[in-house]
Amino acid sequence: MGTDITLPLWLAAILALLALWAALERLLIPSVRWVLRRRLNRVIDELNTRLPLEIQPFKLTKRQVLIDRLIYDGEILEAVAETAEREEVPRQVVMADVERFAREIVPAFNAYFYFRIGYWLSRRIAQMLYRVRLGFADEAALATIDRKTTVVFVMNHRSNADYVLVTYLAADQAALSYAVGEWARIWGLRHLIRAMGAYFVRRGSDNRLYRRVLQRYVQMATEGGVTQAVFLEGGLSRDGSLGAAKLGLLDYIARAFEPEGERELVFLPVGINYDRVLEDRSLLRSLDQAARRKSRTQATRTTLAFLGHQLALAIRGRWFRFGYATVNFGRPLSLRAWLGAREADLRDLSREQRFANIQELADELMAAIALLVPVLPVSLVATAFFADPQRSLSLYELKAECHRLQRMFTAAGAHVYLPRGQEDYAITVGLRMLTLRHLVAEEDGLYHAVESELPVLSYYAKAVAHLLPKDGVAATTPA
Repeated sequence: MGTDITLPLWLAAILALLALWAALERLLIPSVRWVLRRRLNRVIDELNTRLPLEIQPFKLTKRQVLIDRLIYDGEILEAVAETAEREEVPRQVVMADVERFAREIVPAFNAYFYFRIGYWLSRRIAQMLYRVRLGFADEAALATIDRKTTVVFVMNHRSNADYVLVTYLAADQAALSYAVGEWARIWGLRHLIRAMGAYFVRRGSDNRLYRRVLQRYVQMATEGGVTQAVFLEGGLSRDGSLGAAKLGLLDYIARAFEPEGERELVFLPVGINYDRVLEDRSLLRSLDQAARRKSRTQATRTTLAFLGHQLALAIRGRWFRFGYATVNFGRPLSLRAWLGAREADLRDLSREQRFANIQELADELMAAIALLVPVLPVSLVATAFFADPQRSLSLYELKAECHRLQRMFTAAGAHVYLPRGQEDYAITVGLRMLTLRHLVAEEDGLYHAVESELPVLSYYAKAVAHLLPKDGVAATTPA
């Protein structure tokens, strides 16, 4: 009984670590989980008393539970049976694909991370890069939205910074769930994006089963009252102009709506614009079929060179933020009222009839978004130069042209953002940004567009060209 047992030091160390892990697993980890869960519940309770749009239980459900609900949903099981029969493969193989799609799509929302960390990061990043402004919001109309309503923010897509900007400015209203493209599925980033409540979408996928799984998840989230954010154009604007609406996600959201149901569905149009879009040259380059595609190494080198240049400017005291970034929130559109005016129920229509109605709805929403896109200093001044790219203007002539354009935009119902409420200051800010980027040059007191930079100048003029009369300046803008 008293015999000593001698163990190697490495084995004793392993046993000690295993004993420590057992103690942590049985005693410490459950206690930490309880503390974190209690803190999270306290945060959720606080947010639901403060936010105009509540965080619905669906959004707080554990990710694995949502995945299981999606996989074994009745419509998905029917799709599995159809696919297995059509492709003549075992049902288990198709179910494995469904599970893979579900795990790829379903987010893992964390309210504490969203409002305590995500909001802080988005605010810091947005304010570091831009002078962020909330330009316009129809407060009276927003106040009429019931807290239990499913709200879908529909917006134009100017930059990947849209996610950061709108998350920051809408954080006092709701927790947004974005549809995010495959660009964000890189290691590390995808976990952060999932924690923010975003769900991943394979844009342009022709896999019928994948589309059914995505459709059903979007419908479950909509039925559960999740506040969503959708870029109606489906992707970033490549040439700066406002694109046509893509109907896929909008159809998924609206097609199962019950007009007589308890939960209302409301679309909230949002217009976004920037004095500088960080990806502008890359987006324009993607339109050039002859341009060589950059490798990941080249793209990384270009990004590092850009960051180094900005750092060098900051050290010399010549760095400025990238101008203004402004968001406008419009009047909510009730789908119940919209369908009621047409005496329609999308669930009862044929595919052709349903898509005709969805197209009409999309056009109406895009028209609202188009009118909400802010006219910022750079877009205003770029439009003045791009009206006649060969013309040189004195500062007085430039101001006169910008004042004329500003009156035209205002008459068209556009929201022109004037920093400090001064037209002259807005022109000065816009001109400074364009000259610093060498898009506009000054010689002997005259300013003119730099010919080699006309595509970039066009990019900012086209952002607001749709707000001008067809027979005005917009008509002189080359395609």
